[in-house]
Amino acid sequence: MDKERKEQYYVLFERFIDEMSAIPDFDRNHIVQTVTEICEFFHLSKAETQFYQSLAHESRGEGEIICDYDNGKSDRIAVQRRLISRTGAVVMSTVYQSNEDNLTDEEAEKVDILLRTMMTFIGRNRLQDAVEKLGFYDEAGYANIRSFMRFIDRLAGLKRLSGHTATCFNLRRFGMINQQLGKDIGDVVMHKFYNLLKNMVGEDGIIARMGGDNFVAIFPKERTDAVLDVFNGVPIVFDQSSGRRVTVSASAGVYTVPDDFPMDDPRAVMDRIFPTMHIAKQETNGTIVWYNDKMVEMRDHAMKVRSAFPKALKAGEFRVFYQPKVDVTWGKMVGAEALCRWFRDGKIVPPMEFIPVLEQNADICYLDYHILDLVCRDIRRWLDEGKKVVRVSVNFSRKNLSEMDLLSNILDIVDRYRVPHEYIEVELTETTTDVAFTDLRRVVTGLRDVGIACAVDDFGMGYSSLTLLQDIPWTVLKIDKSFLPADDEQVVSNNHMMYKHVVSMAREIGLECVTEGVETKKQVMILRKNHCHIAQGYFFDKPIPVEEFEQRMDSPMYDLSHTSQEWIFQDDKRRTPKKKRV
Repeated sequence: MDKERKEQYYVLFERFIDEMSAIPDFDRNHIVQTVTEICEFFHLSKAETQFYQSLAHESRGEGEIICDYDNGKSDRIAVQRRLISRTGAVVMSTVYQSNEDNLTDEEAEKVDILLRTMMTFIGRNRLQDAVEKLGFYDEAGYANIRSFMRFIDRLAGLKRLSGHTATCFNLRRFGMINQQLGKDIGDVVMHKFYNLLKNMVGEDGIIARMGGDNFVAIFPKERTDAVLDVFNGVPIVFDQSSGRRVTVSASAGVYTVPDDFPMDDPRAVMDRIFPTMHIAKQETNGTIVWYNDKMVEMRDHAMKVRSAFPKALKAGEFRVFYQPKVDVTWGKMVGAEALCRWFRDGKIVPPMEFIPVLEQNADICYLDYHILDLVCRDIRRWLDEGKKVVRVSVNFSRKNLSEMDLLSNILDIVDRYRVPHEYIEVELTETTTDVAFTDLRRVVTGLRDVGIACAVDDFGMGYSSLTLLQDIPWTVLKIDKSFLPADDEQVVSNNHMMYKHVVSMAREIGLECVTEGVETKKQVMILRKNHCHIAQGYFFDKPIPVEEFEQRMDSPMYDLSHTSQEWIFQDDKRRTPKKKRV
């Protein structure tokens, strides 16, 4: 290679190095132009680089092939180099020539240097991309919570965080979509919903997945109305050929960042939208809740409850109250539900002030076990005293369902007090996801196998009610008070019809039927007419302390003389029961 040609080579090589290392102003078009000139300089016909994240990816052919020059005359390999990085990534660069051209040894050496240089830069850049993907995106390709926090940190650093709207949202009843359409289609639906919002917020915003069907987003506030319209429900086509679609909506906590927001603590945005989203999920009249200052008080209250809970549990501040279950035909107490009451500083803390807080983490599980322990202790004492014991139901939160040892833990407590299994009933609420549905079936089946009754609580408020009754071996169906008609409703009303058929269906499949929230004599009459024989509610008793409940056990009959039994039984062949008084 003569002097002039060497000088031309070094000019190309220097330009190649400058352009490959121009980070962050990496210009691919300039690099392609330089590679073209290098290939023409050495009479090469093609230049190609392959990148694989690992040897396994290489063996499967799952990688990226970059071809910056090809004149269509590549007959044979001129030089090829392969590099395996410390992280296991594979980079391979190859240049080709036609059969008419040959590299000298000196030229081959210089081309080899160029290939090694190219592999170094490409490997570094692709690994940076891989690190970005692994660190800031989940396995399904969604931006993750790290992406979100990086984005708001950047906005705060630029003093541009104020004037943005932040939201944390949950896709409503998405478990039902997975159950009905299958998880593969569910993934398609979620991606399309996500991409719809991603395009809506644009480059000035971000939407990230927290996990499952929970997401966070932040975007300029002028796009808020459009985003909230999507949260209220939008049709998503999942089958282009048939046009089949499903409506997807979201429960969302929303917060508009004010001008006086502390830019030195941008992560406080999460402190506002995350608990607000949980409030939105519990709303019945709407699914979008805006953050307000009262929620700060709620957050502080929640922190106090969590802080006080361990000591309160150890000090015995949680006690059991019992609410009787009554046979509306004979007026006899046939069971009871154990309900938790917290006595603190001489006062009762209302359940709504601590139960929802404890349900946000595993604390509710410890409380459930504690209440079961107290109930079993009471039943053991009643049996030892020769009392006529009724079956007592104990509530277990959904949080317990994922615990693989739930069944054995329940049995350990029950058997420790030598309580016959027939006296214990476990109440579980309907689940909202297909994963929890599987856990629910496992737990109920296991309890039934050992003779412990299981009740589905708040029926009709959750997952897929008919599937719930079909696939899980319940003992008892507890009908939520929302199904029970009010006194002023006509007999032909929808509520009357729905209540009638729910009771009839439960009886047909062999379930005991209990109606909650019975408060009036007319509602008692409705239960009788529809052959739901067990009621629970203030018409008979509110939840009462154990001492008062023990008096009920000694005299378990309620006065039904003020209800019109003759009217109820005019179309019933059974004899009107004898009226008794406590």
